[in-house]
Amino acid sequence: MPNHPAPNLVSWASEIDEQTIQQAARTARLPFVSGHVALMPDAHLGIGATVGSVIPTEGAVIPAAVGVDIGCGMVATETTLTAADLPDDLRALMPLVARRIPAGVGKGHDDPAVDTALAALGRPHTDLTPKQEQTAGLQFGTLGSGNHFAEVCLDERDRVWTVLHSGSRGIGNQLATKHIAGAKDLMKRQAAGLEDPDLAYFTQGTPEFAAYIEDMLWSQRYAMASRARMNEVLVNALFQVVGKSGRVRVINCHHNFTQREVHGGRELWITRKGAIKADKGDEGVIPGSMGTRSYIVRGRGNPESYHSCSHGAGRRMSRNRARRELSPESLTKAMRGRTWNADRAASLVDEHPDAYKPIDQVMADQRDLVEIQHTLHQIFNYKG
Repeated sequence: MPNHPAPNLVSWASEIDEQTIQQAARTARLPFVSGHVALMPDAHLGIGATVGSVIPTEGAVIPAAVGVDIGCGMVATETTLTAADLPDDLRALMPLVARRIPAGVGKGHDDPAVDTALAALGRPHTDLTPKQEQTAGLQFGTLGSGNHFAEVCLDERDRVWTVLHSGSRGIGNQLATKHIAGAKDLMKRQAAGLEDPDLAYFTQGTPEFAAYIEDMLWSQRYAMASRARMNEVLVNALFQVVGKSGRVRVINCHHNFTQREVHGGRELWITRKGAIKADKGDEGVIPGSMGTRSYIVRGRGNPESYHSCSHGAGRRMSRNRARRELSPESLTKAMRGRTWNADRAASLVDEHPDAYKPIDQVMADQRDLVEIQHTLHQIFNYKG
């Protein structure tokens, strides 16, 4: 159940530090925030705005609150396969996925589906340079790095699912970075006196606002289409290894985005930075960390959270701290029984499950936000 750790803050997090609360409080004090800022149970310190926060604004948006990975989110496919259909292990799947879904900083590939997919997105407001056009094409349908991943899971019925986490890659980052810098420059020229320069904003009705919204919406479309493409590739690779196929449904949802919604009878910009939309009946995907469970959920439409819920487990350690305090050996132990990038354990320590909040506690904290449909456990994990 929610609590009120500071004025104009409502929090569902049973584990949250004072720095995170103070950061969210600075956002809540902005004059155009209309109502309270909602902190999801996975909330933790971010750049400017808190990861795991939902920010209602009227007449303005904060580019850094959406963040640099515009449109980052999850896609999951429920298949007709069951555990009995799978081979003894999924090692044969790893090279197929690694070849067809490149992962890592700056990685790209030639995909024949790109031209058609990009044409369907329309154009961003910003005129892309030839290099940016090339990057957008080469990185479409690629995973990226950090906590992005592709998984095969089993649910409580032994039904097989695929789950994938990705965003808008280099092009989304470049567009976001441009607008964040532009907002900061604008605030300086206007002597806005912000408590945190990363909370720089654009005011609705200005050219800067219109340009950001167009680029942001295009980046969201890019991220969703890229995720859908990788999902199709992942599912087809799985079917190839298994020798059987069949899909039941696909769930594709953002967790870094802003959009117009009506709450309390008013039309507002609702920015979800590390949160998914969980209106009544909305389906969503909430992943745990490596070696833990993930969840398929249905939203309850709780008005206090602006019809939102958590986007994952949420970090409890920074990446640098995780590398200092955790070990490849303990990560290997946590991933026992799964097919994963075991040869890269040393480089994946910052994604260790102990670096994240316990996903089961996160789910318990948001019982009034979502209903759990299915609980998934990983049997295959491919990491960016």
